[in-house]
Amino acid sequence: MKVEIKTFISPDISDLKSFAPADKRFFSFLLELIIGIKGEKGGDIFGIEVCTPKWLLENHQPLDILFGRHKLIVFEYNIDNIINSISLYLNSIAGDSWEEIASQIARIANWEFEDYKSD
Repeated sequence: MKVEIKTFISPDISDLKSFAPADKRFFSFLLELIIGIKGEKGGDIFGIEVCTPKWLLENHQPLDILFGRHKLIVFEYNIDNIINSISLYLNSIAGDSWEEIASQIARIANWEFEDYKSD
């Protein structure tokens, strides 16, 4: 099985294609990706915080420690580069089941069903 990004959106930015931050090297926003099996309809939501090192420095204290999980650190805003980089990672993923694939994607983005356990 292979995956594809069905769509990408942000609750923080209404139009990612035309968005231009005041400082392209200082920003943070949540990027939500709907990712599913290639050639099939639908998918699950995965969220990743896209931010710059400058934003991290301004929004954290010197003694803070960040593990970086579910963060994509970029040096300037370019949505095409961001999506292409994520797509390259996704293209390297394969598995025998959606759960196996989704758990690999969840290494970089927060899966809406991560840690979900049915009763």
